[in-house]
Amino acid sequence: MGTKDPEARADAFFHALADRTRRDILRRVLAGEHSVSTLARNYDMSFAAVQKHVAVLERAGLITKRRSGREQLATGDVAAVRSVASMLSDLESIWRGRISRIDELLAADPPSGPTGPTSPKPHRSSPATPHPATPQPEES
Repeated sequence: MGTKDPEARADAFFHALADRTRRDILRRVLAGEHSVSTLARNYDMSFAAVQKHVAVLERAGLITKRRSGREQLATGDVAAVRSVASMLSDLESIWRGRISRIDELLAADPPSGPTGPTSPKPHRSSPATPHPATPQPEES
């Protein structure tokens, strides 16, 4: 992929991987080189639709294509897939760090609440004073 912007690259990766057919195409071409016409036979869609899916994967840098005579051959780019995995790993580390900090804060500040006989008793309405939410009988 030509872009150096990591955010644009991440957008392209995740857009490409958001579609089930593209993920399946990527799995197939990571296992070995396939012609686009051979790939198209595996899906209940037009050849042109499969070509578009391959183009999205190629723009994202997840596969490369080369010509061999009249055929276009697609191959998965293992380094690009590893870069997606690395991106996800970085995001996981951020979240794990946040969870650890929350755990530390909770451990440092024990929950407040009733601790025994010295805690104040909850306020109760007296029977003479109806609770504000209690419906009152209408006067005639």
